[in-house]
Amino acid sequence: MHTEKSIENFGETELIKMIEELIWERSGKKLYRDDAFYHPLSGIIWGEKGEEATAVLNSDMFVSTTDAPPQMSPHQMGRKAVIMNISDLVVKGVKPRAIIISLGLPSTLKVEEFKELIKGIIEGAKRYNMEYIGGDLNQTQELVINPTVIGFQLKSKIIPRHGAHKGDILVSNGQFGLTGVGFEILLDVNKNPLNFERYHRAIKSVLEPSISEKLAKYIVKEDLANCSIDSSDGLAKSLHDLAQANPGLGFEIDVNHEWIDKEAISYAKEFEVSLKKLVFNGGEEFIHLFSMSPSHFETAQKALQAKNVPLYRIGKVIDEEKILIREKDEVYALKLRGFEHFKEKTA
Repeated sequence: MHTEKSIENFGETELIKMIEELIWERSGKKLYRDDAFYHPLSGIIWGEKGEEATAVLNSDMFVSTTDAPPQMSPHQMGRKAVIMNISDLVVKGVKPRAIIISLGLPSTLKVEEFKELIKGIIEGAKRYNMEYIGGDLNQTQELVINPTVIGFQLKSKIIPRHGAHKGDILVSNGQFGLTGVGFEILLDVNKNPLNFERYHRAIKSVLEPSISEKLAKYIVKEDLANCSIDSSDGLAKSLHDLAQANPGLGFEIDVNHEWIDKEAISYAKEFEVSLKKLVFNGGEEFIHLFSMSPSHFETAQKALQAKNVPLYRIGKVIDEEKILIREKDEVYALKLRGFEHFKEKTA
């Protein structure tokens, strides 16, 4: 009887060779073989006014026991680990250029699973025109994917978390609640995802997320944003983090169905779950939030509509250190906090 080999049957050198072959096969690029990794800055060092570019890096770790639903394949894990790191650069107005990946691998991981993992990483990198330039391997008890994404941008064009102004409009490039539904289905042992085809977009948003660069590109080009943040830990935590980065300010969020995904609205009604929890605590949406002057909003909305790029108005910046929710004629403080490692989700 044929037994599929695990990676423990191969040494680190052989596994690196497999990575090298897969990168060449799928991207036509060679893996860097050196003590450190370097990436050419040709054509992006200087701006039109002679401004020096800044290197921008991000590293978000993907751990199988906390980040991967049981239904997620190694290919999907590899791809998602890349996407979640790219998102943090894109929301800053930065074009990702290259990626380094350190992998912690259980010795029992099957060789085919290992290859699918690497293919997923390569697919994510290619999708956003990044070069996979190297990394490290080590043996661990669980699967750990630790990417570092590298990008470059003129310092004056980078959109920070701080910089919001009272009266700014808070906008997003996507609708919230979809991943909240996806996690509800995938993590409930009493629910079979095969029975939830009507919520296929929600399930896919967790297993195969995607991000859009279009709004960030437009905002950077037109110099419209005052601050920005990626919503990967959930809208609630993103709002609290953004408020913390802007002392003396907070947000008033206008709850309406314009910026809430229709599958979240449908699921909340069908299964009698809190729509607000799906929307504010969902997380891993990789939706981008920006604040901009009210005078820029209408112009941006018209220009983006012509390009079929979504722009959702979700609230405004206020001069109180609070996150307030306006729902119809009622205004109240947001108690939900979103996801935070080492703490249970706030009810």
